Amino acid sequence: MKKIVLKLFVFFLLTVLILISGVRIYFNLIDLPIYDFRLAYNFILNRNEISQYENLNELLGFNKKDKLLIIHADDLGLSHSVNELSLKALDSNYVNSASIMMPTPNVEEVVMNLKKNPNLDIGLHLTVTSEWENYKWDGISPKNSIPSMIDDKGNFYEKKKNFIKNAKPEEVRIELQSQIDYAKSLGIIPSHIDSHEGALFFSPEIFKVYLEVAEKNNIPAFVPRVLSPHFDKNFSKPNKLVIVEKLYMADKSIEFKNWESYYHSIIKELKPGLNEIIVHLGIDNEELQEITSNRIPFGSKWRNLDYEIVSSSKFRSLLKENDIKLVNWTDIKNIIYPN
Repeated sequence: MKKIVLKLFVFFLLTVLILISGVRIYFNLIDLPIYDFRLAYNFILNRNEISQYENLNELLGFNKKDKLLIIHADDLGLSHSVNELSLKALDSNYVNSASIMMPTPNVEEVVMNLKKNPNLDIGLHLTVTSEWENYKWDGISPKNSIPSMIDDKGNFYEKKKNFIKNAKPEEVRIELQSQIDYAKSLGIIPSHIDSHEGALFFSPEIFKVYLEVAEKNNIPAFVPRVLSPHFDKNFSKPNKLVIVEKLYMADKSIEFKNWESYYHSIIKELKPGLNEIIVHLGIDNEELQEITSNRIPFGSKWRNLDYEIVSSSKFRSLLKENDIKLVNWTDIKNIIYPN
């Protein structure tokens, strides 16, 4: 009898270990480095329903069933090439929102443009990873104040999973606040904050810091509905949180030959409520090819194609034909944090 019980216990233990390993492998395969089991459980079952900021459409001046869209450019500050096309897209209204990576080398270019165009919708692309093989950066904070965020070469971690496994939440708080303070010192008034590579979204403790920093600074935080598994009885949704109902962003499963049809289908199928398309813009030139190490995902050709799509007359026509209402983060900020 004891042997049977022991065998059953061993079988149960092995089953649990296999399930845990399987969950971790699954999340790694889809590039979601989630190591918190409560969050993983909520994510897999998608159990949590969270409400939108009350009457958001109406507060923005639209009807409840109107389709609202932010067309947003990431990664300003990354390079001259990225800045050139991103700022051109902003100035031409091909995109109506963007965000800056404050630790990157080319922030001053963006600041100079903002002095000429102070009404542009510019947020902060809070950055805690340094993903390119031969193009690195660290934080705005002194390294000795954020040691858990720095790798053995003195840079931010290259992989999100290493950041999540090592970074201490209170050190992340220091760095996020430093990036906000640095932006303000340069004259940038952030319309919102979001997260480079989504690195701040996978740990409940770090995600809480992200939301708390937003609230402390009276800045809207980008939170797509896909992150709703974070919120349960142990983690309450902030009262001033605006949810992006549907987030769209090209991924490596989409072939370049299908790039146009991918973006056009988004516009044709857009649903009522607040939506956001995130694009990554840049010139396919030697500078950007070298920075992105000729990688396909988010590489130079990828970014050039994104620009060609959003600047095309066909894309602009589809927005009108499908009665899409363009809004930005400044509009949202004025509602939830009025002056």
